[in-house]
Amino acid sequence: MSTEKRKCLAVLRLRGSVGIDKELEYVFKLMRLNRKNHVILIENTPSNLGSLHKIKDYATWGEVNVNTILLLLKMRGFLEGQKKLTAEYVNKELGYSSIKELAEEIHNLNVNISDLYKVKPLFRLHPPRKGFNGSPKIHYPKGELGYRGESINELISKMI
Repeated sequence: MSTEKRKCLAVLRLRGSVGIDKELEYVFKLMRLNRKNHVILIENTPSNLGSLHKIKDYATWGEVNVNTILLLLKMRGFLEGQKKLTAEYVNKELGYSSIKELAEEIHNLNVNISDLYKVKPLFRLHPPRKGFNGSPKIHYPKGELGYRGESINELISKMI
């Protein structure tokens, strides 16, 4: 395994499924990114990076910070049955004192969001307010697709 530090990545699907290759659609299905404007949080393992390399023409990703994870959990976090993720649920059922503590644990990769009891592992977002900075069909920095590093936080905050 490489000596690269473990990081939490946000993966955002930007393009739909019309005319997409079956293999790519299968990768999106494995990552639970079934529709555009859905976001997941993953670790930067070699297998995940290989999957991201395959879907680079349909998605964007980068290193997410704690504040963005906190916003995602507060504004777009849902439980099974379409119930909002609340501080009370996080305290009683998950055992964390606050949503901020949970966001820090997810960012530090101490807990995987898909392992949390009844918490949905993806976040459904709006299209970005005031639009994309570039074309959603061209790679970053001229467009929106592919790896974008820390600027994923700006895009996600426009979409929450």
